[in-house]
Amino acid sequence: MKIEHEDNGKKGKFYILVDGKQEAEMTYVYVGDDKINIDHTEVSDKLKGQGIGYKLIEASVEFMRDKNLKTIPTCSYAKAVFEKKTEYSDRLA
Repeated sequence: MKIEHEDNGKKGKFYILVDGKQEAEMTYVYVGDDKINIDHTEVSDKLKGQGIGYKLIEASVEFMRDKNLKTIPTCSYAKAVFEKKTEYSDRLA
């Protein structure tokens, strides 16, 4: 399962397509030049229970490390993952 990424410089998303249909997404908006707000995570019933939400957050962490960005997660799921996964704490603003 491949995680796709779109970013237009103002907002973006990580998502997964299954048979051409988006079945999972994690969206974010830029806050200034060096931060993003992860504001939404959703996984369809079709993909629930497979750790897809974690994979989307992991992809965002790799992206943030590559671009030297930090996050202020307002999505309750993303916030919980960042609190649980201390190895991601370097990306918290």
